[in-house]
Parts: sequence; structure tokens; C-alpha cells
Amino acid sequence: MNQSFKIEVPVGEATARALSDARRLEAVGRLVDRMVRPGADDPLTAVLEATAAAAQAAGLTHEAIEAELAAYNAERRL
Repeated sequence: MNQSFKIEVPVGEATARALSDARRLEAVGRLVDRMVRPGADDPLTAVLEATAAAAQAAGLTHEAIEAELAAYNAERRL
């Protein structure tokens, strides 16, 4: 069984209210674990991070991705 620890993380008021839900707080805890240990227990996360690193190394920018998504969405609305 994994041992859990409570830590304090400063967040905004709305976030603090949202995290008063135990299920949501548990989910955020899992996300934090994965961020600290990327890919250690989730092969999909490891693949996505490797893909993101390769895209960044190839020069793909956030702006280019947003432009492609906007074009794709515009085509689907026709």
C-alpha cells in the first residue's frame, strides 16, 4: 500500500473551495504524484511527454498547435 502525506500548497480561493471535495482532492494528489515522477506508473503519460518533447525539439510551438486546432474546428463547422 502506498503511504500518503499531507502537504500545504498555496492556491486561490476558488481552487481551495473546489478541493474541499474529497474525490477531487484525491485526483489532484494523483496528478501531483505523476508530475513529480512523470511516467513512473503511467505508460501513457510517458508516451505523451516523449511526444511533446519531440514536437518541441522539432520547433512546434503552442501557437502553431492552436492555429491548427482553430483551422480544424472551422472546417468541421462548414
